[in-house]
Amino acid sequence: MKAKSGDFVLPGDILGVSEEFLPADWTCDDNGNIKALVIGTVDLDDKNKRISIIPQTDSPAELKKGMDIVGQIMEVRGQRALVKIKGIKDNPRGLVVSFVGGIHVSQAQKGYLAKLTDAFHIGDIVEAKITKTVGIDSIDLNTSYKEHGVVKAMCTRCRHYMKQSGKNEVTCPNCGNKEKRKISINYAV
Repeated sequence: MKAKSGDFVLPGDILGVSEEFLPADWTCDDNGNIKALVIGTVDLDDKNKRISIIPQTDSPAELKKGMDIVGQIMEVRGQRALVKIKGIKDNPRGLVVSFVGGIHVSQAQKGYLAKLTDAFHIGDIVEAKITKTVGIDSIDLNTSYKEHGVVKAMCTRCRHYMKQSGKNEVTCPNCGNKEKRKISINYAV
């Protein structure tokens, strides 16, 4: 499908290909196909070769640089932790599509961090700041500020949520396991 200005589209509709246009507002590049992220009408900018959507409803939540997000750690491997972004902090509107962001070891905390597993583990709930977005598959996150980091840690032994027991330490009330984390000042008790 090659969309024209004024066409009505639904999320996931293919609007064109990335060789012809650049994705703009409410669109994304998905393996060379530019797709709609929301219900709305197509807006083509032939001069700048950009394609965007004018939403038909109140604007859904959109991820942008500088925003704070809430997410869950999906994977911690080597130099990067993957975060499934659940929503924008203090914004009740849900996200249009599922997003995954990454926290590089250099962006996890201020100062040196020997290994990323001293900051995060799978299942942890985190708050982070978006430092860069490129489409839906490349979102860089930062947790080095005091209000960012783990807000709820999950025990790696028994999968219960843990209580904060030190500046960067949590203890499981179920099994007594102690672990390190990059803890936010907003840690849930």
